[in-house]
Amino acid sequence: MNDDSLNPVEIIYTPDAKHKTASRQFQGIPGVAMSPGGSLFATWYSGGVNEGPENFAVLVQSSDLGRTWSEPVAVIDPSGRNIRAFDPALWLDPQGRLWWFWAQSFSPKDGTISDGANGLWAIFTADPDAEILTWSEPVRIADGIMMNKPTVLADGTWALPVAIWGDGIGGGKVPASLASQCGANMVVSTDNGQTFSYRGGAAVPHRCFDEHMIVELKDGRLWMLVRTFYGIGQSFSSDQGRTWTPGENSGLGGPNSRFFIRRLSSGNLILVNHADTSPEMAVKLYIDGKTWRNRSHLTAFISDDDGKTWKGGLLLDERAGVSYPDGAEDKEGVIRIIYDYERHKEGAICMASFREADVLAGKCVTPQAELKILVNKTGGIRA
Repeated sequence: MNDDSLNPVEIIYTPDAKHKTASRQFQGIPGVAMSPGGSLFATWYSGGVNEGPENFAVLVQSSDLGRTWSEPVAVIDPSGRNIRAFDPALWLDPQGRLWWFWAQSFSPKDGTISDGANGLWAIFTADPDAEILTWSEPVRIADGIMMNKPTVLADGTWALPVAIWGDGIGGGKVPASLASQCGANMVVSTDNGQTFSYRGGAAVPHRCFDEHMIVELKDGRLWMLVRTFYGIGQSFSSDQGRTWTPGENSGLGGPNSRFFIRRLSSGNLILVNHADTSPEMAVKLYIDGKTWRNRSHLTAFISDDDGKTWKGGLLLDERAGVSYPDGAEDKEGVIRIIYDYERHKEGAICMASFREADVLAGKCVTPQAELKILVNKTGGIRA
């Protein structure tokens, strides 16, 4: 670990030319959130032509439900120090504060993208509907990486899905003090974000970058879903995340990529995953050491029985190269899913807007339903 990666970066509120759409050459891994007043915020990372020391995270805003979007209103860019900012996430907490999370890591210009420990950082704004946003100072929450939203448990605990990758992932070596925490972990706050602490973690075989999400089931157990080479693994906790069952295949499939799962205001669960893949083929490809399957057919499903079965199937985007969904539901029950498309060739950030009824019908049947909304597009790598 490089000590410089442990220092806060200055948040840029007047972005340079290199941060704007015309200059960005690669971008992806988006997140989305909606303010109490109805403003949409989106984040993703860019910088350079791939993952590496030039990476920075951007924040954009829409005041018309995603029809138009601003250029970056804020940027996290630790440029010039071989420190990269990446894997950002947005989350509206129960108090109505908008949190902007990101990972920060030493990344020398030798192909290494991780220092092994990384670090989860965050700022928040108490009033995301203010005309001029005021943000807190950056705080380092924990070792590791979190690119998915926290879950608020029934007792008010914030459960953050933070991962310690492991030796060799991203080229970094995990410090000895963190070796026992490699995998999909849960970091918690019991005081509404004033302090954070590690609570426990799951060991899921054949994990890959983890990118996990946590759901509290109606029987009180926690259900952790983890990205794996065969699709999605799972583990359960009956003691609020302190201990976890041995990891196993969830049977949900997927091409070794990030997915999205969340409890909706109706009480049902939504899952967004790649629907044209089978877990059997995934295991075969992993054992044979072949290349990962293509990421396509991003599809939304609904479960009304806590994930035992899934209904509907709204195809959000069938194109090859769509990936990394994140979502948010507004007060009217409209769901917005953001994702990327061809990070290097198109540099496109896209969004889908729909309701549960559209998912259950398997097609757009409500007035709010709209697919393949373009949020931003760079045009890809330029000569």
